[in-house]
Amino acid sequence: MNVAQLFPLAWRLARHVPEPVLRAAANVGADVAWLRRADDVRQLERNLARVRPDAAPREVRRLCRAGMRSYMRYYRETFALAAYPPEQLAARARMVGAEPLRAELAAGRTVVMALAHLGNWDLAGAHATVHLGPVTTVAERLEPEDLFQEFLEFRRKLGITIIALGESGSDVFRQLVRAARGGSILLPLLADRDLTSHGIEVDLFGERARVAAGPAALAVTTGAMLVPVTIYYERLRGARRRAAGSPWGIVLDFGPAVTVPADLPRRAQVVAATQAWVDVVAAGIAAHPQDWHMLQKVFIADLDPARYAKTVATAEGAA
Repeated sequence: MNVAQLFPLAWRLARHVPEPVLRAAANVGADVAWLRRADDVRQLERNLARVRPDAAPREVRRLCRAGMRSYMRYYRETFALAAYPPEQLAARARMVGAEPLRAELAAGRTVVMALAHLGNWDLAGAHATVHLGPVTTVAERLEPEDLFQEFLEFRRKLGITIIALGESGSDVFRQLVRAARGGSILLPLLADRDLTSHGIEVDLFGERARVAAGPAALAVTTGAMLVPVTIYYERLRGARRRAAGSPWGIVLDFGPAVTVPADLPRRAQVVAATQAWVDVVAAGIAAHPQDWHMLQKVFIADLDPARYAKTVATAEGAA
């Protein structure tokens, strides 16, 4: 069975499987993947070693195991998410620092949010759509196409408006600008990994890394508020655990709005604003490293030098 068949099957079946069974299956899957130590798991270890540079190799391995369990928790929750009744969805997430965002939305303005691959961003989006404001975001194009369409349909059913990255004949940034200028929406963008040739080099855990320029560029272009967001898991107890139907919930921690320096050229503004949100999100990753689902290369030292030099040259030539 290929991935395109497996994921739709999981979405159809997960809602009918008892929560304890889903949890156990996800943990087993995470532990098997961790033990096999495929390339993506080893990359997660390398990334986590940057977050915890003083940790011994054995500690990093244990942290990686917790990270894989958190990652599989994301998937098993996402597979069942469409079946959650409103009260269960409300109990599974809580927001911290949301009042400034509510004020912006009430004034008819858009809020751009910079996110990392932390916690469960799909659950966060579904919760925010109901309890904060309408959500528009970008979806990374996946292969095969059937799988990508399943993800799009799933997120649209949650009430999230999707702009497909790399969609033929479209200019994603232009669409985002139009959406931002439409007012009173949330624009969360997963930005801790660059998927284009236009990324920004930043300092991350004492090393150079490449992240997406989108959130800062959008804020600079439109004047929208830019807010870094940390999403992480927390243990639930008592009445909230019973209402959630799970021992785990998520926290949407909205950081202070990024101040974009007005006295710099546009490119320098984007770079400064990007480093500012990265610093806030990095603090969140450091506090909850097991929930950073970064199984890909983000640090410059891990990239192929020749390919990276070509990417930089292409970006500079287009500037």
